[in-house]
Amino acid sequence: MPKAEVIKRPVEQVGNDIKKSAWFSVAESLAIIVLGVLFIVWPDFMAKIVSYLVGAFFIIKGAFQIINYFLEKGQNDFYNNELLVGVISVLIGITVLAMGGNIANLFRIVLGIWLVYESLVKINTAIKLSAVNMSIWKYVLLLALGIMALGVFVIVNDVTVVIGWMMIIAGLIGIVGDVLFIQKVDTLISKITKE
Repeated sequence: MPKAEVIKRPVEQVGNDIKKSAWFSVAESLAIIVLGVLFIVWPDFMAKIVSYLVGAFFIIKGAFQIINYFLEKGQNDFYNNELLVGVISVLIGITVLAMGGNIANLFRIVLGIWLVYESLVKINTAIKLSAVNMSIWKYVLLLALGIMALGVFVIVNDVTVVIGWMMIIAGLIGIVGDVLFIQKVDTLISKITKE
């Protein structure tokens, strides 16, 4: 087997992995759109549902850590803090459940931070695309800046319905950016294997 072929196969595998990752990102964007629609249609109900889900998550996670601490004999391990982390998780979960719909403000901030994080990931992708002279980097960068602006807007705005619309817009922008990227992965792999 020629040396170039040996090198090309792992690079092509990387290309397939990149595509899978991008399609997963598309699925995340679709989930955000669905959540956005639900926030628009039932804002108060969704705020309560989110608080119940978050509260239940922390309680279950904490209970698992507490049980695991005793099953794994964590009390004999000086550096095992699962009991402490578990108790704190359960307390956070109970607090979130008690707060009910008021937890929407926390959710809004977390969502905004997540959108800013997603935009930074896309900015990083745009920089890498620019480094290999892929013209699509400009579009990916513009979309990333749009997502960042939405993230900042969600962080500073406390209207649940507006948050729903921002989630829909952010999801659509994410899908467009990821699909554009997926279409250029093969070109990117070709450039890498020729160099």
